[in-house]
Amino acid sequence: MNNLLNCHKGCRVKVTKISADSTLKQRLISFGVMKGAELKVLEHSPGKKTIEIKVGKMRIALRAEEAKHIEVEEI
Repeated sequence: MNNLLNCHKGCRVKVTKISADSTLKQRLISFGVMKGAELKVLEHSPGKKTIEIKVGKMRIALRAEEAKHIEVEEI
């Protein structure tokens, strides 16, 4: 398994697991980031401090600390 932080720009992935505390998990779910959701990696900031992803028609920026809790598989 891979986490979202390790994905390269342009990568399309499917969420397999979110291993975060309940507060972060609820926040991610409210954005549509949940098990089975398809994401596209749009950008990484310099030093990979943040990652921009696309979920449906929404663009979201996540901190590296948050992205590493999202396990994904490439589609």
